[in-house]
Amino acid sequence: MDNKNFWSSPLASSRIKTADVKLAENLIGYFIGPFGAMLSSGIFTSILQSYFTDVLKLNLTFLTTLQLVSTILIVAANLAAGQMIERTKALAGKARPWILLSALTVSTASVLMFIVPFEGTAKMVWIAAAYNLYYAAAFPIYSTANATLIAVSTRDSSQRGALASFANIAGLGVMGAGSMVFPILVSFALKEDQGRWFAAMLAIALFSALSIYLQFAFTRERVTEELLAQKAQEEEKSAPSLVRQLKAVTSEKMWWIVMLFYIGFQWAGAMKNGSMAYYCKWVLDNTFFGTADAWGASQSLLSIMGAVPMAAAAAFVVPLCNRFGKRIITMIGMIVGACGGVIAILGNGNIIPVAVGVAVKCLGSAPACYMILAMLADVIDHIEYKENLRTDGLTMSIYSSIMVAGTPICNAVFSAVLNAGGYDQAADVALGTAAQAASAQTVITVSYIWVETTAYIVCAVLIFFFTVEKNLPHEQEVIKSRMAGKMS
Repeated sequence: MDNKNFWSSPLASSRIKTADVKLAENLIGYFIGPFGAMLSSGIFTSILQSYFTDVLKLNLTFLTTLQLVSTILIVAANLAAGQMIERTKALAGKARPWILLSALTVSTASVLMFIVPFEGTAKMVWIAAAYNLYYAAAFPIYSTANATLIAVSTRDSSQRGALASFANIAGLGVMGAGSMVFPILVSFALKEDQGRWFAAMLAIALFSALSIYLQFAFTRERVTEELLAQKAQEEEKSAPSLVRQLKAVTSEKMWWIVMLFYIGFQWAGAMKNGSMAYYCKWVLDNTFFGTADAWGASQSLLSIMGAVPMAAAAAFVVPLCNRFGKRIITMIGMIVGACGGVIAILGNGNIIPVAVGVAVKCLGSAPACYMILAMLADVIDHIEYKENLRTDGLTMSIYSSIMVAGTPICNAVFSAVLNAGGYDQAADVALGTAAQAASAQTVITVSYIWVETTAYIVCAVLIFFFTVEKNLPHEQEVIKSRMAGKMS
């Protein structure tokens, strides 16, 4: 079967036929689809480190080494995925075919770490292979393709902002599911029963496969279609070389600002998420729920306190950004988030002030969460205006590298500092002596609250200099004029 017939078949054709973005595309293509696809990632971000240390009893030195070495593979895989997407020419677009492939690869890879048929050294080899099949193979392809969809879906800035908002609400939703629902399931049902862990993750994998297919079916690459129509009237051209793309993006100040902003924002969040279960288990006063062992309920409460303000913010972030600009609203949000972090720090492990601080911090982070993909898409248009080439694949592969690599890098750092702080997962009481407990609790608190609070202050300064929106409408008109001239 040739490519044209396959992509034209009912199974592989898009259900979206309209020139403008409508509700079905927003809801199914950019919320339900990404939610199911990233659900395993959200769970891993919240609880995988605890699964490794407290269920599989893996050595902390092994985990630190695995996660740091894997980062190299993860970055390489994301860059490769970006170039594969950039060079894909199909009726379905350049990102959507990889979304379809991910229905199989992401769902399969997400369960392998929960089979573990071996013990001893063989178990560590299995975990290393399964870990990298997910983080350095399956997920980079999906996350890069998913991120690219925003930039190629439409040139309309307001519609693009809405799509980015839905996509990031999905991302926040999986983080909420991973940090609210799953910890309760772990603490009350899964516990240290590996068979139950596998059954739970298998169910999630099946849900992911269906959701990713729905995302493929209810998305459309309008910008890619424009470029394909233009190229159909020109001589066949190859995709711009990686060197040319790298030169275009790295010479653009706005690109560096938004990437550095995202590194600080994403990696600080990864450090917080990776240490959350430990903070709730070993630092937070859980007697609010009547027993010191109710850490799962405490983690769910903190997650709810973070999720509710962010969900509420979805109603006004896009209108505010459309009126005042993404830069101003995001900068104000970072300042509000830093204030929330200070409140949580002053709470000193007492659940009520910590929860209030988390709520304020998450409210402040909402504009950055919802608008980061839209800001990246604006930068891609800005570079296209200046350099007359698209850099979707490269930019989004680097973005995806930052996103995916954040979890293993920060977990590796956290594993190392836990080890240095006296945490011993093999002991009956993991925090050991009183002195070890104080040291470990300090490390956990800094990882959960201080790192992200500091990062928000730095990010507020960075985004102040992000001025790409100022001339964007004019630049997009110039791009359209170029295309119209080439096609006339």
